[in-house]
Amino acid sequence: MTMTRDRAETIALQALAWIASDEELLPQLAGATGASLEDAKDRAQDPAFLAGILEFLTMEDRWIRRFCDDVGLPYEAPMQALLALPGQMRPEWP
Repeated sequence: MTMTRDRAETIALQALAWIASDEELLPQLAGATGASLEDAKDRAQDPAFLAGILEFLTMEDRWIRRFCDDVGLPYEAPMQALLALPGQMRPEWP
């Protein structure tokens, strides 16, 4: 199944809410992005910001597993969602 941009944004918003509810991950997200929780709320409709949330989440396999287990997604969903959003800092494959 192809990941649509709308579905990818939904997964990214789920990831943002999940990270925001975690006492250990929220400060790490703030440190990695420079964004406060208030900034994140303000930018929650920005696809590039949402891609950044997924980039953060996909840095650690254990975070992916916990997130996917908690929200009922397959483990590959966060990366598929990331690839469906614009704004990532990665080279495109030809």
